[in-house]
Amino acid sequence: MGSSDAEKQASGCPVAGHGISLDTVSLADPKILARPNAFYQAMRSQDPVHYDPQLKMYLVSRYDDIVTVLRDPLTYSDKHGYAAQYASGYFEEFKQILERDGGGFFTDAIKDDPPAHTRVRRLLDKAFTAHRVATLEPAITRVIVGFIEKLADKAAKGEVVDGVKEFAIPLTISIICEQMGIGQFNADKIQRWSGAVTAQIGRMQNREQMLENAAQICELQNFIIAKMKEREAQPSEDMLSDLVHATLEDGSKLSFAEAVSLVRAMIIAGNDTTATAIGNLLYTLATQPEVAQTLRDSVDDDRLLNRFVEELLRIAPPVRGLAKMTTREVELGGQKLPKDAHLLVLYASGNDDEQHFECPRNFDLNRGNLGRHVAFGVGVHRCVGASLARMEIKVAAREFVRRIGEIKLAIPVEELPYLQSVATHTIERLPLILSRRA
Repeated sequence: MGSSDAEKQASGCPVAGHGISLDTVSLADPKILARPNAFYQAMRSQDPVHYDPQLKMYLVSRYDDIVTVLRDPLTYSDKHGYAAQYASGYFEEFKQILERDGGGFFTDAIKDDPPAHTRVRRLLDKAFTAHRVATLEPAITRVIVGFIEKLADKAAKGEVVDGVKEFAIPLTISIICEQMGIGQFNADKIQRWSGAVTAQIGRMQNREQMLENAAQICELQNFIIAKMKEREAQPSEDMLSDLVHATLEDGSKLSFAEAVSLVRAMIIAGNDTTATAIGNLLYTLATQPEVAQTLRDSVDDDRLLNRFVEELLRIAPPVRGLAKMTTREVELGGQKLPKDAHLLVLYASGNDDEQHFECPRNFDLNRGNLGRHVAFGVGVHRCVGASLARMEIKVAAREFVRRIGEIKLAIPVEELPYLQSVATHTIERLPLILSRRA
């Protein structure tokens, strides 16, 4: 069990959450979304399964309760939670637009519940084996080094660089497009498409934004369908062809709708959350010089570098939380939940739980339970691309400190803009002052 708040304060361990009244604040508040840890701690100590009336969701904040939910996909449905979250408030109109202009409305096969989910998941697991991902590292390193060199050249001219828009986003888009076999792509378009898809589970869009996002998703789906038809006629050695021509373990093929949804998921998830993680990496290095020095000291030790990545994912997870829905009445964290209760499972709060991670706001490579974070989820819906994301973050961290010396924020930390979303904790713009390492 963790120490008391008084003991933590006495030991120099920072404690947040004091003075926050859960009756008067909501996760929907932009200030809470940007800097949520005090709110998370208040929930964990006062009301661990807290109903947020503004979101109309129960927020699951404690590590143990989060793991309970994630390990029981039959009681806590991913499929229904995701569906209730998707285009919330505008779903029918959104669906009609996609059916009319976007080739169809395709539910996310990867968000299905077992046993239907199991059929598709086994196929994707084969695509992301540790061995297959390891073979990608040299090519990914070349891409990342190329982007870092561009930043270093700009910095040498005295220019401020944007660590998100000029590094994290374009490099993750380049990597996933290369893996999918999409040779010709417009990175700005893919960034817009990614933002539009992520907004559907972000819970913060109004109708005007929904209409704009729906148009972007129609464009994305028409792009995907055209690429799929090319691969149907002429397969090649890439993940897109693998999905189009996949034979599942039961001998069946993916349906057209399943294939579209999986290609869409690979393109979006393959860049969006990883870009968020790399943005969080640069923010951490820029605001915590001691962490940057820890990375420099660890950069040639592969074991320590792996531990650095795990602690970064724990302390700054890209996914804030994902939705579930109860399929029956159930008790969770002392709270009786009715059937069809809509939950937001706060991975980020679980990673910050002082009952499991001593002094959770301290960046500590020597944690004994470093690998127990829930940044990628737990159980059957654990992130299928976790091994690829880990490798991209690791290479980005390693090559960045090898080539960049000083890294500082170019604006006050309070002025950094964050994406308005309950699903991710994403820095939208990260102005940095850099110097090339001597």
